[in-house]
Amino acid sequence: MNKTKLYALAAAALALATGPAAAQTSPAGAKADVMKKACKADYRRFCSGVMPGGGRIIACLQNHASELEPDCAKALGK
Repeated sequence: MNKTKLYALAAAALALATGPAAAQTSPAGAKADVMKKACKADYRRFCSGVMPGGGRIIACLQNHASELEPDCAKALGK
């Protein structure tokens, strides 16, 4: 088997192996994308100094729940 066919076979195997894993995480990723888009202005206004990770940005936004734009509040589940 030549190298080109070997690389193609390896790429196909990798795509098949990672496909189901990507599908399992897409709903959470889609929700995060919606939240980022809806809360972009509120993040900048209230939480731009908060270090990302550990849920700190969501906690910051929740601390400002009464001040959030309606789309952001809805995306956060309020």
